[in-house]
Amino acid sequence: MPDPSAVDPFDLPEVLGTSDVVWRADDGLAGHRVRGRLEPVGGEALTCDLLAVDDAFPAPVADEATRLLVHQAWRHGQVHLASYDGRLTVLVPGTSFTAALVLDSVGRLAKALGARPSSYAVLLRLGD
Repeated sequence: MPDPSAVDPFDLPEVLGTSDVVWRADDGLAGHRVRGRLEPVGGEALTCDLLAVDDAFPAPVADEATRLLVHQAWRHGQVHLASYDGRLTVLVPGTSFTAALVLDSVGRLAKALGARPSSYAVLLRLGD
C-alpha cells in the first residue's frame, strides 16, 4: 500500500460542510479498507474510503508514524484524513470495521468538515 499524504479538511469541497451528505459504502465491511463515496445533496460525489491502520498481516497497512498520528487524532475525538491512490481516505485505529465504527468515523469526519454529524447519513452494504 502506498504511503498516505495528509489531507486538510479545509481543502475539500465546501458543500461537504454545508449540506446533507450520504457516505455510501461500495464494499461490505470485510477487511481493513472499505471503499466508499461522499454524496452531498446538490454537489458532486467524492470518493472517500475508510482504512483501519492497525492491520499488519500479511504486511503493515500503515507505517508507525502514521499509526501514531491516527491514534492521537482518535483519542482527541478527531480523524486523520489522507490520500491513498488519489482517493480521500479516513484513517482510523483498528484492524477491521463494524457498523458502529463506521458511524463513529463518519461522524468525526463530519465534525472535521465543520458539519453537524446529524447532517450525515451512512449507507452500508451487506456482504463483500
